[in-house]
Amino acid sequence: MVSSPLSTVSSLASDARAWLDKMWSGIADRGEAYAAVPAASIPAPERARQLAQALLSERGEASGAAVARELHDTLCELSPEDRIGFLVFLAESFAPDPQVLRAAAEAYLVEPTPARAAALCQAAEAPRQELLRRMNMAPGSTHALILLREELLAHADAHPVLKLLDADFHHLLASWFNRGFLELRRIDWQTPAAVLEKLIAYEAVHEIQGWEDLRRRLAPDRRCFAFFHPALPGEPLIFVEVALTHGLASAVQPLLALDRSDSHEARRRRAGTADTATFYSISNCQEGLRGISFGNFLIKQVVEELKAELPALTRFATLSPIPGFRRWLDRYLAGPDGAEALSPGETEVLAAETGLPEDSNPAELIAKAIAGEGWRDGTRSAALNGPLLRLCALYLTQPTRLGARMDPVARFHLGNGARLERLNPLANTSARGMRESYGLMVNYLYDRDTIEANHEAFVRSGRIIRSAEVEALLSSPPKP
Repeated sequence: MVSSPLSTVSSLASDARAWLDKMWSGIADRGEAYAAVPAASIPAPERARQLAQALLSERGEASGAAVARELHDTLCELSPEDRIGFLVFLAESFAPDPQVLRAAAEAYLVEPTPARAAALCQAAEAPRQELLRRMNMAPGSTHALILLREELLAHADAHPVLKLLDADFHHLLASWFNRGFLELRRIDWQTPAAVLEKLIAYEAVHEIQGWEDLRRRLAPDRRCFAFFHPALPGEPLIFVEVALTHGLASAVQPLLALDRSDSHEARRRRAGTADTATFYSISNCQEGLRGISFGNFLIKQVVEELKAELPALTRFATLSPIPGFRRWLDRYLAGPDGAEALSPGETEVLAAETGLPEDSNPAELIAKAIAGEGWRDGTRSAALNGPLLRLCALYLTQPTRLGARMDPVARFHLGNGARLERLNPLANTSARGMRESYGLMVNYLYDRDTIEANHEAFVRSGRIIRSAEVEALLSSPPKP
């Protein structure tokens, strides 16, 4: 089998990383003789603090690599509580020198030259950043630092001082994981099993039910792509799952269904005639890289990859969840504007279906009508679809006016330049889908000719580009 350019690049990158780790390990071995390493008999928490101070004072590359490796090994010995204590120590003990910073600031105010500005920036940088850079000298240290930040994020609310350290982590990780360092790889059934296992573990939108389910998601009428970084060759950073379909997908359960009667050849033919690439799941894999954006680059690059491979594709769209909709809707319906959310006719039908009085709160009527398997009833769903679609269109396009935060998935895709294309009722009838959005899902359309214009409109003025179908929902009042 001929390897693809993407797989060749990833193989070369993995080999290069293995060579680099081996080289740094050898340097650290030779540097042990010159490193100022605290005695092994010192209790691990105190030894970790001494190693951090020693690492920042080291000047040699070999000795620095040796101390960095020793520090990471010591951190692995600490209990979770002691590791948080170490992070607090870093935040508090490696801040900028206030006297040096004050002198640099006063000098800049007296003479605001570029050189004085550079000196001020240097004085303002916390020594924590240099310490983290030096901690990154040891083999495998990049992943260790990501895991350390994951712990930090979990405890930042309880220890506010950690937010200062997190700012340093974010600054460095955003540089280390710059788009120029990322590698796009296609994931298929020939991908190493260790990576495939991680896809099963990391899938955050639609859980993968074991190996057979994963095989279906990597079938010929599906595609999966992931970003990798040279420092973490076997760890996906983010991955996207794509279904090759005819027209916009309106429900996710058919995309996830395991149809054993559908042959491999039939799926291959379907892929060749598909006109739409439907992005139905995007999962971030590294919690320690939270806030470092990869998804916008991923989608745009995958669009180009798919268009080059399958010229018949004319549309690129998502089938996305609306995770904040039900939580907002329940609050909205219970508020002063909720009484106008349903028309009298809709209220009458839902009251008759649920056995509740017609003057019941709309939130109670909707929740009761859809509870359990109630959404399967045709009369109920017909009565529910109108108001749910109308209110969801409001939620996605006018969150500020309604006293809501913008839905995070909407912010992501609209910020990337997608168009709000279509709302789909009962598109995800899983327990999670009904719990988060009463089953609604949304298509965001990535039109290659208008992506940049849509992006500029959103980031400059908050304007949300939407289709005529969504506009019609916004302009239609509840029907009597």
